Amino acid sequence: MPLPSMARHYRWSFALLLLGRLPVTGNNMDRRRFIGGTALAAALPLLGMQGAMAATRGQLLAAGLNKGDTVGLVSPSSASSERLSLQLAREAMEALGFVVKTGAHYAARHGHLAGTDAERAGDLNAMFGDKQVKAIICVRGGSGAARLLPLLDYERIRANPKVLLGYSDITALHCAIHAKTGLVTFHGQIGAGSWNRFNVDQFERVFFKRELMHYQNRSENDDELVPRDNRTLTIRGGKAQGELIGGNLTVLTALAGSPYLPDFTGKILFLEDVAEAPYRIDRMFSTLKLMGALDKIAGFIFGECTDCAPGDGYGSLTLDQIFDDYILPLKIPAYRGAMIGHIKEQFIVPVGGKVEMDADAGTFRLLAPALA
Repeated sequence: MPLPSMARHYRWSFALLLLGRLPVTGNNMDRRRFIGGTALAAALPLLGMQGAMAATRGQLLAAGLNKGDTVGLVSPSSASSERLSLQLAREAMEALGFVVKTGAHYAARHGHLAGTDAERAGDLNAMFGDKQVKAIICVRGGSGAARLLPLLDYERIRANPKVLLGYSDITALHCAIHAKTGLVTFHGQIGAGSWNRFNVDQFERVFFKRELMHYQNRSENDDELVPRDNRTLTIRGGKAQGELIGGNLTVLTALAGSPYLPDFTGKILFLEDVAEAPYRIDRMFSTLKLMGALDKIAGFIFGECTDCAPGDGYGSLTLDQIFDDYILPLKIPAYRGAMIGHIKEQFIVPVGGKVEMDADAGTFRLLAPALA
């Protein structure tokens, strides 16, 4: 048939398929053949270009790092209250062996933010476009990164894949960049955070040695008959494989309904939070449930919820009860207590990296390189 008629035919057939009215036997082509090739192209007006691109976008990896590389320091969220924090971030990067380049506005201030939205987004876009810069390190988290998401140049990011490292409010950047480009980014220590022996070891193993990391909590016996620190607790046993997505629970759920969340289907969801009362944690898990995200995941890892004790009043759900209400019914492997979150020693986790988790052992491991 002529090309315009063919396009109309495929668009109509695609609409019938979505409605469940297109048979897959007889004279109609099967689903696999229908979705491929010319049919998908003809259906683009119905799907929307963005949805079609998301359906075909693959994983994108940044290059590993070497001593002597140039790294960029940016402040995409809150401003640093003390100049010492900026100095410490620079000195830590230099101690790791890097040449440091700072964003034009990384020390700026606009209310509680490190500059206006345009300034902070401009610094990020400039760092991704700078051929000298091999990695982008966020000075701190706080609040405000979500304000930048419509201003980021995702085509530039896709064309210049680089390591992006940070946690907490930086979750907004991890989610959006992975959803829009497929780039694997890294949830871990911020520039002004603690670069203790554990965190430095994580950094070197992930970025310099490019190890297929096995994430297992460090155990300390101290003076206890049974170890108490860094313990994991199985919510439901078993193993699962999938790509990691997640980060800070509050920041992630605040993106609900936006185009800046990655697809949850078949993923391993990892979460953490700080200074949130259990009733607020419950509300956020309710949001994840109502938006359909929890029903899609293949596995669940919860890090630390630091300073999340119930307040005064009539009592509170416990975190255990919240996990029993929302996670246990999913019948997927799940555990809590991973060294992820607002803690002194923390894993560097590749957002978008493919892993296998073992909920009984309280561990997860990379199945494929997270760097090119």
